[in-house]
Amino acid sequence: MSTELPELGVAVVGHSFMGAVHSHAWRTVDHVGSPRFRTRRLVLAGRDAGRAQAAAAQFGWEEGVDDWRPLLERDDVHVVDILTPGDSHAEIAIAALEAGKHVICEKPLAKTVEEAQRMTQAAQAASARGVRSMVAFNYRKVPAIGLARQLVEAGRLGEVRQVRAVYLQDWIVDPEFPLTWRLQKDRSGAGALGDIGSHIIDAAQFITGQRLTGVSGAVETFVKTRPLEAARTGQNTGLGAEASTERGEVTVDDAAVFFGRGDGGALMTFEATRMALGRKNGMRIEVNGSRGSIAFDFESMNELHFFDGTLPDAENGFRRILATEPEHPGVSNWWPAGHGLGYDHPFVHELQEFLGAIADERDPSPSFADGLQVQQVLEAVQRSADNQSVYTSI
Repeated sequence: MSTELPELGVAVVGHSFMGAVHSHAWRTVDHVGSPRFRTRRLVLAGRDAGRAQAAAAQFGWEEGVDDWRPLLERDDVHVVDILTPGDSHAEIAIAALEAGKHVICEKPLAKTVEEAQRMTQAAQAASARGVRSMVAFNYRKVPAIGLARQLVEAGRLGEVRQVRAVYLQDWIVDPEFPLTWRLQKDRSGAGALGDIGSHIIDAAQFITGQRLTGVSGAVETFVKTRPLEAARTGQNTGLGAEASTERGEVTVDDAAVFFGRGDGGALMTFEATRMALGRKNGMRIEVNGSRGSIAFDFESMNELHFFDGTLPDAENGFRRILATEPEHPGVSNWWPAGHGLGYDHPFVHELQEFLGAIADERDPSPSFADGLQVQQVLEAVQRSADNQSVYTSI
């Protein structure tokens, strides 16, 4: 009896920063846990043949091409991984699903709710044919965040009353930082609100099990114009780029703040900014309940802090849990207890979920429907900010 795993051919569309991260995850996923497939990194697609070929060689793909469309006609391509700017997510995902390819797509799912709705409809139709899809909210797969969800589900916090979530970065503080695609609404869909705000919306809802039902928010663009990007050669991270002397208008927000209510009654507050000088990747969530609290900071990603309000005062205080034990979500496939994980590991975990769902003939989580719901929250925040309204229903 053969023990050889079935082969799954993978094509990735897009490169730069996420290309490097996802490529690393695809290289690793076959070598941890109990793999269900032998994945083959077939092809990396970009817009420029030279840059795509260079990225393919650097990241370990067999070839680099400048057009994703012919990949959908190839019988050896079974999975399409979408890492492009948001303006092309819908076109690529819908075409790939209709061609019978499994799809994993970076967040936010789309530029608009209408695009996300079409993607979700395509995903549901594809699911009926056994074709799977997933949106890549990688922070769900951080072990400490998974543990936080388990504590809430087990009732250790009692009634969830308040959530505060922030995502703080500073990579565009310099007013001479160039006008990359992330700062152009027609390509990205939104600024800090969509880019990093989508992460804390999904994480807060995932941990608490509550969906936002309405929001009130404000957004601000502090630097109104930036130097246009100059022509680039070689590898670009997608965060930094060379600039020219000509300037263009920034059409997205630099920062967003909003509050909302969960469908279980929790009051939730959010802040997403790329202008918090000194903060590099400060993604933090605190949940307060009637019996306890939890607190998480991604800059200490292997730790979860838990306050058990049922203990006597003399025994109380936040307890630091090192989320590296085998029983913690996702940890058993890695190192001995106490040997922490890093930024790249949650991407491997999400690929394990994706591939496991394909093997088990089930839909993975988070789904395109989950991505659509987050998109609806983002649009409601933007609508509230535009109209200066007190509260906007979702």
